[in-house]
Amino acid sequence: MKATEAKFLDFIKKSPQFVIPIYQRTYSWTERECRQLWDDILRTGSNDRVSAHFVGSLVYIEKGLYQVTSQSPLLVIDGQQRLTTMALLIAAVAKALENLPEEGREPVDGFSPRKLRNYYLINPEEEGERHYKLILSQTDRDSLIAVVAGNERPKDYSRRITENHELFEAWIDDCKGDLTALCKGIAKLMVVDIALSRDQDNPQLIFESMNSTGRELTQADLIRNFILMGLEPELQTRLYENYWRPMELDFGQVAYGTHFDNFMRHYLTLKTGDIPRLDAVYDAFKAHARSPKVAGAGVEALVADIRAFARYFCAMALGVEPDRDLKLAFHDLRELKVDVAYPFLLELYHDYAGDMLSKQDFAAAVRLVEAYVFRRAICNIPTNSLNKTFATFTKVLKKDRYLESIQAHLLLLPSYRRFPNDEEFKRELQVRNLYVFRSRSYWLRRLENHGRKERVEVAEYTIEHILPQDENLCKSWKEALGAEWKRVRETWLHTLGNLTLTGYNPEYSNRTFVEKRDMQGGFKESPIRLNQGLGQLEHWNEETIKVRALRLSEAAVSVWCAPQLAADVLEAYRPRMGLTSVYSIEDHPHLLSGVGRVLFEAFRKEVLALDPVVSEEFLKLYVAYKAETNFVDVVPQAKRLRLSLNMPFADIADPRGFCKDVTGVGRWGNGDVEVGFTSSEELPYIMGLVRQSFERQMGNGGEE
Repeated sequence: MKATEAKFLDFIKKSPQFVIPIYQRTYSWTERECRQLWDDILRTGSNDRVSAHFVGSLVYIEKGLYQVTSQSPLLVIDGQQRLTTMALLIAAVAKALENLPEEGREPVDGFSPRKLRNYYLINPEEEGERHYKLILSQTDRDSLIAVVAGNERPKDYSRRITENHELFEAWIDDCKGDLTALCKGIAKLMVVDIALSRDQDNPQLIFESMNSTGRELTQADLIRNFILMGLEPELQTRLYENYWRPMELDFGQVAYGTHFDNFMRHYLTLKTGDIPRLDAVYDAFKAHARSPKVAGAGVEALVADIRAFARYFCAMALGVEPDRDLKLAFHDLRELKVDVAYPFLLELYHDYAGDMLSKQDFAAAVRLVEAYVFRRAICNIPTNSLNKTFATFTKVLKKDRYLESIQAHLLLLPSYRRFPNDEEFKRELQVRNLYVFRSRSYWLRRLENHGRKERVEVAEYTIEHILPQDENLCKSWKEALGAEWKRVRETWLHTLGNLTLTGYNPEYSNRTFVEKRDMQGGFKESPIRLNQGLGQLEHWNEETIKVRALRLSEAAVSVWCAPQLAADVLEAYRPRMGLTSVYSIEDHPHLLSGVGRVLFEAFRKEVLALDPVVSEEFLKLYVAYKAETNFVDVVPQAKRLRLSLNMPFADIADPRGFCKDVTGVGRWGNGDVEVGFTSSEELPYIMGLVRQSFERQMGNGGEE
């Protein structure tokens, strides 16, 4: 590596051409980054006491270790965002100077339109691509050339290139013809010119370490570079054009930046069974790519696999699924924002694409996921466990009985991972505040359109409170609701029975029920299915609200269906308990009498009451309490109970400092946390520690 400080303009002038390799990310600076650069340039140019402004490093590869006097194109490793932005700014300055009237123009040394173009934007004596100082990758290449050449922008133009060039043109217009400070500021820009040797430097390591300025690289950027950067040019080009470029096109310019990182997280969750943190997707991918099985299959197999699953993801998450039924099912699922289900659904889509899963069963499985998530939301069951539920779902699939195994697994999920049954769902749906529900347009649309071929566009209507929201109810409404009208209003205002759809919301206003029923466009005339029956009612009160809520909740059971399996079929899927333990409490003398007995009986009662899923197993040297696996083990001792909590010591919240870190220390029991107690008075605090281990195992300890 050789690094030299240089004036930016001198550096560009001496350089023959910069080429952005195909593995680099596309141009991604937004108005925020452009504005910062613009402000820095103006501030520098306006102050004669400031001699220079540093804008970062430009890192590139040459065939040998020499400076930019070489006439070979330079492959940019780091700095393409600044190079591109400066090219857009210089092109805008050249055009602005060209349009200034000759009289009154204050020249800035070296800043004529011709010099700006010939020194910093083009190589005037070259033809073809060599004519341009900067050649970007495919998405941005033609758009930058159009800006530099003054041509019409291409049909499939780069939004960032075009929008940022227009920004600079607008900001230059605001200067009202006085470009002195701008030109002086550009002339003062400094960079560090860093030339790498192919033979001696590792571009990937340098690339990772230098990503500290400008717009932060996404995890997807790092992954693409990791895959392609070290390959031979021919293989690099083939993999990019056959696999990576089609993925970029499938996502589109905007979605590639906003969705690709999430896709890679779901892909890795499916492939590894572990959910990487959002900021650790790149590290997880490197570990996956270097695993013996994946590395042995070769880089092309890996990229082809990513490309295939990206196609499935785009179909589901970006609305490009061609099949009408699946497209609608994916749309409904997206409205619930159930991203955590994608690892599971990616596996299903892969098998659907490979004819292992029929379209009918695939659509039914998607609807089951939708019903599972919606029912749980209505029943106010914590969502934290969903990521673990779906991350491990594929492990239980029996692909010769695909849909049946999905139904069985959902029905057998324990505790707060459960699929709420019909009675629980109906009960909670009738009383839940659905007006503030995050997806209220979703549930109204699904109820209204279930089973309809002529679908109602719910977005064209507004939500109507039959009993008005206005706190100052008129006398007629108070009389209709009865003496307890305040309680009735507070209890039922935003619930299922009192909500509907209308196109006449302003006309309804706070009118009485009879007026809403009989007016033009009122409930009697409404074609909306949700309004059926309202036209036949004589009054609206607590009883009619409850009756309507019950009727709609019964309809909802058919919209968000629970799995249906015969009892004997479900029983065949129920996990079989292992061999009955040959040990019992009799094998633990410390638990049979004295303080040990008292402590243990109190402790086991509290632990078994945590959740119906908790089981107890006596082993030779300790007693295990399990949910999915051991979450706390009890080692009986003469004067105390020693507990092992199955969780990392760093994760335990222990303000009293009872716990001991036994990571890597040989102990009976599972986990890195040890805690003992000798008195029943300590039990409430001890149970607070045990509950942390239990909830962590059940996936209720947080999304990450």
